[in-house]
Amino acid sequence: MSLRLFPVCRTFVSVYHHLSFFAIILCELNQCFCCFSGQMTDLLFMEKDLVSSLKDYIRAEEHKLEQIKKWADRLDVLSSAATQDPECFLGHPVNAFKLIKRLNTEWRELESLVLTDMSDAFISNLTIQRQNFPNDDDQTGAAKALMRLQDTYQLDTNIISTGELPGSSSVASLTVDDCFDVGKVAYLEADYYHTELWMAQALKQLDQGETPGLVDTVNVLDYLSSSVNKQGEVERALNFTKRLLKLDPTHQQANRNLKHYEYLLSEQKVKATEEAEGRQRRESRGRTDDFLKYEQLCRGEGIGMTPRRQSRLFCRYYDNNRHPRYVIGPVRQEDEWDHPRIVRYHNIISDKEMEKVKELAKPRLRRATVHDPQTGKLTTAHYRVSKSAWLKAYEHPVLDKIDQRIGDITGLDVTTAEDLQVANYGIGGQCEPHFDFAQKHELYAFEELGTGNRIATWMFYMSDVPAGGATVFTEVSVTIWPIKGTAVFWYNLYPSGEGDNRTQHAACPVLVGSKWVSNKWIHERGQEFRRRCGLQETD
Repeated sequence: MSLRLFPVCRTFVSVYHHLSFFAIILCELNQCFCCFSGQMTDLLFMEKDLVSSLKDYIRAEEHKLEQIKKWADRLDVLSSAATQDPECFLGHPVNAFKLIKRLNTEWRELESLVLTDMSDAFISNLTIQRQNFPNDDDQTGAAKALMRLQDTYQLDTNIISTGELPGSSSVASLTVDDCFDVGKVAYLEADYYHTELWMAQALKQLDQGETPGLVDTVNVLDYLSSSVNKQGEVERALNFTKRLLKLDPTHQQANRNLKHYEYLLSEQKVKATEEAEGRQRRESRGRTDDFLKYEQLCRGEGIGMTPRRQSRLFCRYYDNNRHPRYVIGPVRQEDEWDHPRIVRYHNIISDKEMEKVKELAKPRLRRATVHDPQTGKLTTAHYRVSKSAWLKAYEHPVLDKIDQRIGDITGLDVTTAEDLQVANYGIGGQCEPHFDFAQKHELYAFEELGTGNRIATWMFYMSDVPAGGATVFTEVSVTIWPIKGTAVFWYNLYPSGEGDNRTQHAACPVLVGSKWVSNKWIHERGQEFRRRCGLQETD
């Protein structure tokens, strides 16, 4: 999109019309004032003032243009570099956050700055494009994603702010204003723990001499004192408030807080406050032992298997009992885990096939949905942050070929399986621990399909992920890392039809990069003679 600016030209046209109109009035006035030189002198000085005002106006417009030009040049350099490798650029969560912030906030400010002076074509174009821009909810979601990555991978705010993330080859940094915005999102969510971290980072960058945009030290200290007080640390809140008042002695809220904090300390109520607010802090973060285990596995920690069990895991060439398509060219199968059995197939989908699947899915990508256990309907959920699309086998020969391949290798009937779900996990994208199968209390799950429960899951990895993005099985402490061109397969149900709770799994947040997967959920109908039911529940 080209940036065309004509305010100076329009200024001269506008002034020309105003002066022409003024000249007509002046001619008429001359008939009255021609004999009154004193009044004519007044008109001369009036004209001089008009010319002076005109020059001031031109200078103001030129200053505006200079600001806009610098802004456009900066964005031009940034977008040129970014579009050379968009996936790599947007794979860095800081870049993704800043892109959303620019489109939601900074472009709006630019529009306000130049609205009356920009060309009609640009304003029209900007107005049309704005309907596709991220909104406040998107910017809030991006900030939450940064905090989610911070917790899952135990990252210091300074590491995120400087952009020096593990696994990232590029560097992007957050400004004081960016850190403040993230902290403010946390505060509005009553997440005072993250508010403190991000406001402290903003204060640190201010103390290091960084020039802020709209944020000042007083604002940062105000949020800092409030957030640490909410966590029960009254003495620290008092210290931040005193520092604030040195900068702005007239700050009314800070003066009230000062007296309040001094009262709490003098009355020895700190301990009780800390206990109450500490509970609030833990509850607001919602970090249960199960969730902590999930985060631990995402970092590659807590994984273990005895040498004896490890010795039973093999890699092999697999032809599914001499299947005609794989007798000559068997596939490479690797055991990832024994109980439940999870296998990975290497080089099972080509680059060309993966690109075609992505190409078909991209126009349809929407916020991913899950089955509501109460209604059986698809709905969005806070614990699943990704975008997905559904592709039917008849839409393209590649999709039909993929279905056939899954059926040949697993030996299962895929005609009753769900459509291929293609999912993309971007900045902080994740799916928290869940089961693919419907549990007994989920009476209406998959009712509309009429094909029974999800007996098995097949998942293609269609991209490498530089950092994060693992698939973890929380009940058995398994972490499986994405490898482009591979697929993993496991059964969700025992042969008896009972759900296997060991298959509870999650998609870890993507720290760096973009994660593409596609899932084929295979259902019970059609498998009666392919995977026979056992006599025992756990057969």
